Amino acid sequence: LAGWAQFKVQSTFARYSQVPSSRQITGAEMAATLLRRGGLHSVRIERVPGNLTDHYDPRSKVLRLSDSVYGSNSVAALGVAAHEVGHALQHETNYLPLGIRNAIVPVASFASSASFPLILIGLLFGLPDLATLGVLIFTAVVAFQLITLPVEFNASSRAVALLQSGGHITSQEVPMVKKVLGAAALTYVAAALVSFLNLVRFLLILGVFHDE
Repeated sequence: LAGWAQFKVQSTFARYSQVPSSRQITGAEMAATLLRRGGLHSVRIERVPGNLTDHYDPRSKVLRLSDSVYGSNSVAALGVAAHEVGHALQHETNYLPLGIRNAIVPVASFASSASFPLILIGLLFGLPDLATLGVLIFTAVVAFQLITLPVEFNASSRAVALLQSGGHITSQEVPMVKKVLGAAALTYVAAALVSFLNLVRFLLILGVFHDE
């Protein structure tokens, strides 16, 4: 499931990376324009290596665009750049789901690395309480993945609205941008579903373990 979602976003981005935008401006230029329009003059734009490594860092207020977006004038690049601006606007307006997600990042990071060893050790050495603790900790990972969904969907909605309202894309380009952002959203849906299914699996294993 996760592999299919990753293939979908990569192939969709690659397809629309070959379509030049009507405005003929780069992803970095579009991001700068949208940030100015939103009054976010303190947000910096940086170039980072890689493909689809774009992200917004709320701690340092830096919008980082990948090589495939920063200098590209494609429809795909404009969509991704606008999406990251959407995250910056969420941060500026104190969008509640983003605040919750940022708050549980340390907990989710710890839970991601600690839950599996606890579950494994508990099952191998017959320590049900330790395995149960690992499963409880893993719920933080599931919660993080679930709260990420509205954050990403909202950023994409903001991106499309910003591009349309400013006349930055044509009516023919709108569906293209939506396809790129929709494919990207699938990766988050897949991650959330995988985490949830893992939680169910752990609970079933614990149920059998306790029965024995």
